[in-house]
Amino acid sequence: MKIPKILLLLAASSGVQSNELDNLLDASTEIVEQINTGIILTGAAIEYAYQGGQLSNGQLSQTAHISTAQMNAYNNALSDFAQNYQPYGNVQEVLEQHAQEALADMNQAVDVFTDVVVDMIAVVEIQEQVAEAETPDDQAEVQEYVSANQEALTITQEDVDTYNQSLDDIETSANEASAYLGVAANEDAVAFLQQGAENNNSDASLASVSYDANQQWVQMAWSGTNNATAVYINGNDFAMDFYVQEADILQAGSETLFYQTSPTYLGYDCFINGTDCEQ
Repeated sequence: MKIPKILLLLAASSGVQSNELDNLLDASTEIVEQINTGIILTGAAIEYAYQGGQLSNGQLSQTAHISTAQMNAYNNALSDFAQNYQPYGNVQEVLEQHAQEALADMNQAVDVFTDVVVDMIAVVEIQEQVAEAETPDDQAEVQEYVSANQEALTITQEDVDTYNQSLDDIETSANEASAYLGVAANEDAVAFLQQGAENNNSDASLASVSYDANQQWVQMAWSGTNNATAVYINGNDFAMDFYVQEADILQAGSETLFYQTSPTYLGYDCFINGTDCEQ
């Protein structure tokens, strides 16, 4: 069985879609409003001047002046828009943003998993005691301990359900993050998806992004259309084969700090009391 690898990295994201368009709209609107006021004032001035007997206080024209700050804001926004704006969005940034969201979900699930494992830590203690009870006296001692502490040592169905669900959530979110980051790092795949946005006259930041474990692809469904563009991550597209064997996943996990600071690796006494920590 193959499982998507978990990429232990964070993708820095500057936002899904920059605001170059909004900045240019705001800056140009301010100047248009000043020009509009200036035209109105000029029309009034012409009309009143020929009629005679009607005039301003001599300072009204200043309300239509264009300030240096407004000029600079407009020119800077114009240059920024010309050089940096991406009308079809930025597929790489979109994928990285979705990866960040999946990573946040994964970390939340890891917190739930960690809490419930600590709640069930007594299982580790009992397993070790039973495994080390070689003589009838040893076994009787363990039995006495269990009898005296059975209620505290018992795990609940709620604990089991929480544990199982958190593992599912971790795998799902980790795989999503890994898939999105992997595709985002492939220039050819990004270019293919970016072309999909352009072909559908759509903004990538508005696309519905998903990873499908059954189809083994990352898909972007384009807003305002019934169309979608997908790339396979099983080796069929752009040399992206993100799936590895279960044994490799387990080996990688056994080498992580998360595992090597866990109760099953350190042992109950070492994890709880900091004693008998020799490995």
